[in-house]
Parts: sequence; C-alpha cells; structure tokens
Amino acid sequence: MPSSPTPSPTPEPSGVRRRSLLGAAAAAPVLASLAGAGSAAAAPVASATAGPAGGPRALPGGGDLGPNVIVFDPSTANIQGRLDEVFKQQESAQFGTGRYALLFKPGTYSGLNAQLGFYTSIAGLGLSPDDTTINGDVTVDAGWFDGNATQNFWRSAENLALVPVSGTNRWAVSQAAPFRRMHVRGGLNLAPDGYGWASGGYIADSRIDGTVGPYSQQQWYTRDSSVGGWLNAVWNMVFSGVEGAPAQSFPEPPYTTLETTPVSREKPFLYLDGDEYRVFLPEKRTDARGVSWGNGTPRGTSLPLTQFYVAKPADSAATLNQALEEGLHLLLTPGIYHLDRTVEVNRAGTVVLGLGYATLIPDNGVTALKVADVDGVRLAGFLVDAGPVNSATLVEVGPEGASADHSANPTTVQDVFVRIGGAGPGKATTSLVVNSRHTIVDHTWVWRADHGDGVGWETNRADYGIVVNGDDVLITGLFVEHFNKYDVQWNGERGRTVFFQNEKAYDAPDQAAIQNGSIKGYAAYKVGDDVSEHEGWGLGSYCYYNVNPSIVQHHGFAAPNRSGVRFHGLLVVSLGGNGQYECVINDTGSPTSGTDTVPSKVVQYP
Repeated sequence: MPSSPTPSPTPEPSGVRRRSLLGAAAAAPVLASLAGAGSAAAAPVASATAGPAGGPRALPGGGDLGPNVIVFDPSTANIQGRLDEVFKQQESAQFGTGRYALLFKPGTYSGLNAQLGFYTSIAGLGLSPDDTTINGDVTVDAGWFDGNATQNFWRSAENLALVPVSGTNRWAVSQAAPFRRMHVRGGLNLAPDGYGWASGGYIADSRIDGTVGPYSQQQWYTRDSSVGGWLNAVWNMVFSGVEGAPAQSFPEPPYTTLETTPVSREKPFLYLDGDEYRVFLPEKRTDARGVSWGNGTPRGTSLPLTQFYVAKPADSAATLNQALEEGLHLLLTPGIYHLDRTVEVNRAGTVVLGLGYATLIPDNGVTALKVADVDGVRLAGFLVDAGPVNSATLVEVGPEGASADHSANPTTVQDVFVRIGGAGPGKATTSLVVNSRHTIVDHTWVWRADHGDGVGWETNRADYGIVVNGDDVLITGLFVEHFNKYDVQWNGERGRTVFFQNEKAYDAPDQAAIQNGSIKGYAAYKVGDDVSEHEGWGLGSYCYYNVNPSIVQHHGFAAPNRSGVRFHGLLVVSLGGNGQYECVINDTGSPTSGTDTVPSKVVQYP
C-alpha cells in the first residue's frame, strides 16, 4: 500500500484543464435504428390491483421497460455491435436527447468492450456483481475530446464483475459518473489514454482486486469499498470505509481517510429473480466498511416490478402523481420528461428510481419534485434539468420546517444530478433544498453550466446550489459548481459532509458582481452563523475567473468560529491565476498566488 504518491508512467498534467475554453461537443444525431435495438425487457402487468386504501388501482404496475432499455443475455447475437451502435450515437452527445440503459442478465459474457458515452448506464441484473461476469472491459476514454476527460459526465456502471483484457479497466470520468457495486478482477485506471486532464469522481460498494491508478484525476471519493492499492494523489483524494485505502496523510500526500462511513444505505437497483424483475432495497448500515455484498446475498428487502409504475417519457406529471397516490413506486425509463406541475412524493418508503439518466424538466417555473416529511423515501438515478422559466427550487426533500425524526429510516438521495443551462437556457434560484432531518445525500453533482447552450452570468442564473435546513443531514460525495452566490449553504445542526468538490462561477463579469456585503465573493461552502455543530472532511474549492482574472475571492469556506464546527483537510486552488483566494476558511489559510495552480491547504479548523 503506497503511503506517498507513486510517479505515473507519464508525467501528470500540472496545468489547468478548462471545459469552457475547449467548448462543448455537438450533440450527435439520433440513430433511428436504435429504437428497436435489443430486446426491451418486459415484466408482468398487474392491472386493477389494490391501491393503498384497498380499492382498485386505475394505473397498472409493471410493464415493458421501453425501447431504450436494452437487455442482453449470454445467447444474444452481436452484443458488441449493439454496444458499438449506442456508443457511436452517445460518444460526443454531451447535450443530446439520447438516454440508454444497457442491462445484462446473469451469466458470463466474453470478448466485449462496452464503451460508454453520455447518458448511458450499464448494469448487471444479478443480486451480486459476481452473478454477471464480463470477460472484457467497460471503458470510458476521452478520444472524442482530444484526450481531455474533464467533460466525461453523466454515465454509470453498476453491479457487474469485470475481467479486463489487459488486466486493467479504464474508467476516465469526471462528475456525475458513478462506479457502484462493481467487482474488477484486476486494476482500475482512472485516467484517459495519454494521461490527459480529468476531474472525477466516485466509487462506492465496489471491490477492485488490483491497484487503482488515478494518475491525472484532480480529486476522487471512494466509499465502502475494497481496493488492492492506490497509486497516487493530485489535489484531494478522500476515502471512507475503504479496505486497503491509503493511510490518513493530508496535506502531503492529500489523502483524507476515514476508517468507516458514519451512515450509508446503498442505491436501489433492478435485478432478475428468475424471469421476474424486482427492485432491491439495501438496508441501512452504520459505521460501514467494505462492500455490502461480500458474503453473497446482500442484506435488505425487495419489491416486485408490479409495485412500480413503469413511466415513459410521454407520461405527464399528473399521471406520475396519480401512480404515487395509488400507492405505486416510480421506475423512470430512459428519456426526457416534461413536467407542468410538481411530482409529489407523500408516502413513506416510496422509491423513485431512474434508468439511463431519465431526465426531468420542470416547465413554467414549477419545482420538479417534492418529498413530504416521511420516512424512508429513496430517490435515485435521474437528472433534473432546469427549464427556461425560473424555478424557485428544483428538488425539495421535506417541506419548510420539517422536524420529524428519521434516524431509523432516512430518506436517501443518490445519483440525483441537477443541471442549470448547457442543454439550453435554464434558471433556478435554488437547485436542491433539504429540509428533512437525517437525510442522506449520497453522490450528487449540482451544476450551473459553464459551457454549452444557454450559458451566461444572467442567462442561466442560479444563486444557490444546495441549501440544507434540516438537522442531522449527511452528504457523502458532494460536487457543486459555478453558482452565482453560495454553492452550498448549510443552516441545519449536526450536518456532516465527507468529500466536497467545487468550482466557483467562471463567468462573473467583475468584482462587484460577486460582492457579498463587505466580503469579497460568496463562499463555496457556507455554514450558517447560528450553527453550533458541523463537521466536514476533504473539501476543495477552485476558482477560475476567466472572464475577469483580476477578481479576488476572500475564502472558499465560511463557518462560525466554534469548537463544535470542525473541518479536516481543506484546500483552495486558483486555476492558472484566473482569480485568487485570500484565505482558505474565514480568515485562516495562506492566499493563492501566481499562475502555478498550487493548492493552499488547512489541515484542521479550528
């Protein structure tokens, strides 16, 4: 186990990677032939089954998963050809409309290289990753972007065992690209071919038998997993509950290592029980370490697909709400859903699970989704894209003033991503509001776009990324970027964050545009002045004021100076000297300076 960085075979890039300067990829044309590619999974339809009050249910549970869920079994002909066809469409379709889920039934597959492009998810359909083995690779590289992986967003791999052809699988991703519940019988390379820039990433509930080589990855968070080794670090590598993780050593090398994860509950997933589709709901773990599936069958419960309304993109918000009112859960099949009203999740234990980056777009300034102050709601696996009319909020977990105790059965928000602009004009005052106590947000990227269509200081105005008002909230794997004011504002007591990655908005026109009273700029992560207890581990904020490089940001982090408010492993970076930080947190920490992109760090605060 290396306790210090190991040199990569090619010198690691030390320069600045910038998405905005390199531009956005044009969306690839839609391949009409894909509409019928592969066998879309079907499940029994249960019409007129009982609703929550025992009366007849008007909407059916279960049903066909639609044309963009492509299901393979080991006997399927020309699997590679179908994978290649999806990849050809999605490789550079950064803001395209294609959405795909590639699902593999349990068994063994050989000679495959599943290259993943945008809005593509690949997953096995077993209860354990080892039920579905690919003798081959699941690959993310950056050839479409000249070897730069900093825009390899919105793709995922889940619940598979891989035996890489070369002994090492390449997974060169950046934000919103989870690697969950995977077993790599070999090594894992997180850099693109040529070791170009990369800005990821997230691994959870996975076992990598060999060494993980991040190489050029600027930051990474790994949770409740097992690794055979970890090669090096650039700016910020964070581990919680990871067997084989490097020892705590921040600031040099910048490893922040927690022996366990305080509370975790793995993401729900679709699987096959014989010929029947079910959704598995993993149980909550406290002080978790290692994978949840290590002894075979995972612990938790499951639901038949007949208890889900299998939604299609043409469904209205009224239909989704009707299904929820009738006691059904929601399975969002791949595609884009326009919502003219809020989707209301009011029943305890409701599951809203997306496949293939199903995307919700609120029209006319509505909130896309609201959750009541109830136990055990699970939101997972979908993207919320702001509409052109400003929404006050996009996602609300619990109403204002929510106060119920959910410690025994919290709401979880996992791989729920938010975007404002990029695919077109979008506005939202606040993206995600968490009011319910004990909520677990496990991996999110909340992004005010810095490139693409509909981008500009006022064009895709979005003041706040995440606002946490509820007490006892835990966030593991928090990525929030480019908001006009606070990226994160935390008002609840006893909040905890394990890993934070941030970039301040690039496009501020001048110092006055970001002035926060007497303070230069809004902190990336602001803990409310009245908060008594809060804790964070492994938090980084970067500035790249490319429109006006003379802008000064006083600090990346702001918090009350109290003994109960504690931070471990903080850093700020000026990317190439485009703007500077005067301090790291409050008035503490050295200023950044020059153009060398060297982090300024604070090991402990206070």
